[in-house]
Amino acid sequence: MGQQTQTTPTKKPHQTLVFAVNGERFELSELDPSTTLLEFLRSQTSFKSVKLGCGEGGCGACLVLLSKYDPVQDKVDDFTVSSCLTLLCSVNGCSITTAEGVGNSKDGFHPIQERFSGFHASQCGYCTPGMCVSLYSALINADKTDRTGLRPGFSKLTVPEAEKSIAGNLCRCTGYRPLVDACKSFAADVDMEDLGFNSFWKKGESEDIKLSRLPPYNCNNATRVFPEFLKTVIKAGFNLESEGCCWYSPGSLVQLQSLLQTDEVNDGTSMKIVVGNTGMGYYKELGHHNKYIDLRYIPELSIISKDQTGIKIGASVTISKAIEALKDENDSGINHEGKLVFEKLADHMERVATGFVRNSASMGGNLIMAQRKHFPSDISTILLSVDTMVDILTGHRHETITLEEFLGRPPLVSNSVLLGIKIPCWKSRRDISSKTYTKLLYETYRAAPRPIGNALPYLNAAFLAEVSLCKKSAGIVLNNCRLAFGAYGTKHSIRARNVEEFLSAKLLNFGVIYEAIKLLESTIIPEEGTSSPAYRTSLAVGFLFEFLSPLMNSYTDISKLWFDEYNSDLLSNGSKIKQNCDQFNQIKSPALLSSAKQVIQLNKDYHPVGEPLTKVGAVIQASGEAVYVDDIPSPRNCLHGSFIYSTEPLARVQGIKFKPGSSPHGVSTVISFKDIPGENIGAQTIFGSESLYADELTQCAGQRIALVVADTQKNADMAANLAVVDYDKKNLEPILSVEEAFEKCSFYEVPHLLNPEPVGAFSKGMAESDHQILSAELKLGSQYYFYMETQAALAVPDEDNCIVVYSSCQCPEFVHDTIAKCLGVPSHNVRVITRRVGGGFGGKAIKAIPVATACALAAYKLNCPVRMYVNRKTDMIMAGGRHPMKITYSVGFKSNGKITALKLDILVDAGMSADISPVMPHNIIGSLKKYDWGALAFDIKVCKTNLPSRSAMRAPGEVQASFIAEAIIEHVASSLALEVDSVRNINLHKFETLKLFFKTCAGEPLEYTLPSIWDKLAISSNFYHRTEMLKEFNRCNKWRKRGISRIPIVHPVILRATPGKVSILRDGSIVVEVGGIELGQGLWTKVKQMTAYALSLIQCAGNEELLEKVRVIQADTLSLIQGGFTSGSTTSESSCEAVRLCCNILVERLTALKEKLEEQMGPVKWETLILQAYMISVNLSANSLYVPDFSSMQYLNYGAAVEINLLTGQTTILQTDIIYDCGQSLNPAVDLGQIEGAFVQGIGFFMLEEYPTNSKGLVVAEGTWSYKIPTVDTVPKKFNVEILNSGHHKDPSGEPPLKLAASVHCAIRAAIKEARHQLHSWGGLDESYSTFQLQVPATMPVVKELCGLENVQRFLQWTIGSKQLHSAGGTV
Repeated sequence: MGQQTQTTPTKKPHQTLVFAVNGERFELSELDPSTTLLEFLRSQTSFKSVKLGCGEGGCGACLVLLSKYDPVQDKVDDFTVSSCLTLLCSVNGCSITTAEGVGNSKDGFHPIQERFSGFHASQCGYCTPGMCVSLYSALINADKTDRTGLRPGFSKLTVPEAEKSIAGNLCRCTGYRPLVDACKSFAADVDMEDLGFNSFWKKGESEDIKLSRLPPYNCNNATRVFPEFLKTVIKAGFNLESEGCCWYSPGSLVQLQSLLQTDEVNDGTSMKIVVGNTGMGYYKELGHHNKYIDLRYIPELSIISKDQTGIKIGASVTISKAIEALKDENDSGINHEGKLVFEKLADHMERVATGFVRNSASMGGNLIMAQRKHFPSDISTILLSVDTMVDILTGHRHETITLEEFLGRPPLVSNSVLLGIKIPCWKSRRDISSKTYTKLLYETYRAAPRPIGNALPYLNAAFLAEVSLCKKSAGIVLNNCRLAFGAYGTKHSIRARNVEEFLSAKLLNFGVIYEAIKLLESTIIPEEGTSSPAYRTSLAVGFLFEFLSPLMNSYTDISKLWFDEYNSDLLSNGSKIKQNCDQFNQIKSPALLSSAKQVIQLNKDYHPVGEPLTKVGAVIQASGEAVYVDDIPSPRNCLHGSFIYSTEPLARVQGIKFKPGSSPHGVSTVISFKDIPGENIGAQTIFGSESLYADELTQCAGQRIALVVADTQKNADMAANLAVVDYDKKNLEPILSVEEAFEKCSFYEVPHLLNPEPVGAFSKGMAESDHQILSAELKLGSQYYFYMETQAALAVPDEDNCIVVYSSCQCPEFVHDTIAKCLGVPSHNVRVITRRVGGGFGGKAIKAIPVATACALAAYKLNCPVRMYVNRKTDMIMAGGRHPMKITYSVGFKSNGKITALKLDILVDAGMSADISPVMPHNIIGSLKKYDWGALAFDIKVCKTNLPSRSAMRAPGEVQASFIAEAIIEHVASSLALEVDSVRNINLHKFETLKLFFKTCAGEPLEYTLPSIWDKLAISSNFYHRTEMLKEFNRCNKWRKRGISRIPIVHPVILRATPGKVSILRDGSIVVEVGGIELGQGLWTKVKQMTAYALSLIQCAGNEELLEKVRVIQADTLSLIQGGFTSGSTTSESSCEAVRLCCNILVERLTALKEKLEEQMGPVKWETLILQAYMISVNLSANSLYVPDFSSMQYLNYGAAVEINLLTGQTTILQTDIIYDCGQSLNPAVDLGQIEGAFVQGIGFFMLEEYPTNSKGLVVAEGTWSYKIPTVDTVPKKFNVEILNSGHHKDPSGEPPLKLAASVHCAIRAAIKEARHQLHSWGGLDESYSTFQLQVPATMPVVKELCGLENVQRFLQWTIGSKQLHSAGGTV
């Protein structure tokens, strides 16, 4: 392309924006160009299925299907996009489909939504619409293919495609297994036997019957019709000017140059160049732009062309389209080796971000972020390895340079534009006369917390090498190579040229590889401040070793292979070298959930209680019609709030102002503690209260200081980011650790009733021991809730000084009381309403109160509605999360592993206020008592620190106790060199010791089911056989090791008082209110079942229809008081009991009338009975308050198997087997979902989720980029769950299974132990190798470090030394 000299002024924008949403036409002529599609849909339409989960394109909650019409080819392109990142101006001429458009209650639900419901794949439901849209897109695009031979009733999807259709979507509730099953049910090649528990068929039924009962799917009428009115919309770019802001869509480079020139005056500070706008997900915008330039309509930037020299890709081409082009098998004269390189580039790109981000993100945008902002790009690394060229336009100057030069230049100036790239077609040189045979090898690598994407890598790499088989030297010569590395804590991807030069023309052997690796170690050095720097360097070493070491096969094997496969890939799937390579490499694109088994014992004695009914509201959750707090339409003149929080842990607040030069848009006021008419109270528990806003003194980084109130949530958030707080820290010393709190005696008082009692005499137990471990230490960090719906509230002033507050909370009663105190009004002036919560896990209990209170205060002061939806970053900073703690233990034990005494000193970090922290000693010890410790002594301090207050998080204290117990058992087994399973077994309780530890709540001997379940698990999971197979695997594999573990759980349960109210309406329909809140745990479903059963005892004709007559309605604090907490996984059961008591009252009132009517007219229908009751004024509304008079226990246990990659530290959970005694399950389908979901959340705690802070205690993990919850590719590959109905008790299913995930940690430890044993044999560790602590979470860097950061070097040294000994006549 030559220089462009002509300039054409761009026409003044005057067009209107035309698009469709679910077939409805929208035409806009005035809008802010910064408006996202999500903002428009949620504020200007009735479609609320798109949810704001992260604002980063990292969770999938906001997905829509975007359809574009191509008039040239007369076809529609359908793909998913993140509406939170997609700018509204970019959808001109497009059709948008939300979950409501896929199917809804009015027009009929889509089979996707019905199957999500029937497979029990929706719990809180907040993520479900996005899941449905992901699958819908996959179905539409699969059905466009020309695949044939399909089974009737199925789509053209394959099972892997179905699984991966939701791979980018996050879910915190389900554990993903039922979601995957629902998706797979559409796949043409699915084995129906592999589909899990559902409401459509019963176990053992034929495949034909199963298919007939699935909601039918017909690919011929599944696709939405593209609106005809959009086909006439001009596609040559869209221009708009509104309120001083402009959106331009230049149609040529000339127009683009003109726009860039006019912006040179202000250096581009107010200009934004966009394609997909996905960069905003990583680099958050803190200010406004007044000019937007959309590059998608410039032909030169949208080009894709392929010929025998390579492939050209324009800068505005999306990553998805680039992948398609690279995989395109149409013959373009490209040789086999060139195709191989292109395919591997495409395979790697498919592990970048998520499908819906790749659909919008452009190739050029990714490279520009890497060049200008040092984004840790995968694409720049892999393109660097293949000598990619880039085209740049600066002003009128056009140049073509190498990607390496491009990355190394200073950041591009604002008037420079990347036009495109050229990837050359590679082929090896084959010189027959030289009697050498040459091949091209290419491979790419990345190490990231999630195997198939949606996570930034710790390091990425790509290696291209030309190698020759040299008969003369009997080996392989590496002629030349290109070694590219990136994302390891460097400004940009680099070529390791010194290593390339060293390897050039070398005959490969272990000595050469060792020297190359030593050279590489000095090259790949992360910059200061990079996390896990040594780990990242070790990854580079491991990847290079993995690439080269398969070429170390014997000459005979290689030469035979070489000639047999001369025209094929040296690393093809059938080759021996490939098999050798696989010992290092886990499958590049691993299968996801491969199989699952659910065994459930059903009880029909109390129909419909105990039956696996689908969750109430699941199908409207799937369609996006379920209403959450932020879905409630904003009342007129509604304002929005955003918190200003402290960034200092302990400081005097001198004042608040906005950054100089900034002009926050739409701000109404800033509210602080000075505006509070009543008490400065933001939350309260029985242990104390917490201020709504800091007064003169902040108590922690992250504490609320004030609330910015503005006209939109975006403006409020941006204004809060622009706030500057003036601090005075003179003579103030914050307490930032439990050690400092201990030194200063900064503790919270624990009530006597919550102080557990010791068991036995510790000194006597230690005296009886044969061995002792003294003062060993453990540390546990925190965990963030990551509910999909962040904290939300809406406050609306009402007449007579009253206020109505809609709150997403787990305890409306406490919200109610706090608001009344803060406003200084009587409690009857306040009304709090909660319908459903988009995930809680304890985080919507106390932590939701200040959000609702802040909205109420602002609404009260301003006399207008105020709402708030806390952004993910602020939510993470303020949440507090799980309690960190430091544990010191001393333990005595016999030589056979029987523990005789245990003493624990635990420091619990409670943070700046008490919250629920004083219950932690009770919870910790209650869960720790699962083993017979002989004697148990402890000293637990609840520490007050200048850190955010910690709150209840699913199994608070109990999951930590589960880990502590297992860590001690592991330590004892390690010190005795015993199998850890035998040490667990010998320390299980007998019933006599159970009574000693649990006293009054131990129950009867027959209720102690743990020993029988322990044995049952060993049989059902083939535990002992798998243990032997695992040992054999570890003997045969150097670079992958496996571990297996089973652990027991004993979970004490305490029920709370809970209210209920049942009212029968004139037509016989039934309205139920309970104190418990529907969080996704199926509370409404169980309550509905119990109501139907309890009222059926009246035995009217037509009783079987009662279930459909019951509706559970939202919690209302003025309608039903004393609602208490929804927590501890027991509220469903206690709510059911409250409802049963109400129904008993109603049955008693109706019995006499029913008997009288039967005497007169025979069998009486329910409707007739109720109508007659109304006529004679029978009271058909009953209230009750269920007050439990006992505590019960439950027993569970679990087994897990894992595999770790010794080169990367990546962990794969191969199989999980859970047996769960739920006593009497009220709904096994709901309980099954709770078990799986809780277990997977536990995987997050033990393996993935890091919640780091800076030196001041301020949380630095920001959203989905840095905080990694489990995804569909990190859950167990085989996930087997068995639910027992022993009948002894009704037990919770939401919290205990989370404790079971400690077994994954134990299995990882077992695998690491095998790796360390091997490393010891190579001379890398001393004799103490078997004793080590595996921290929580056991992330990839942690695992790799324990396996040996230099294990490759040690192996090479050992191998070289062995060969030298052998050649010298020694024995090895």
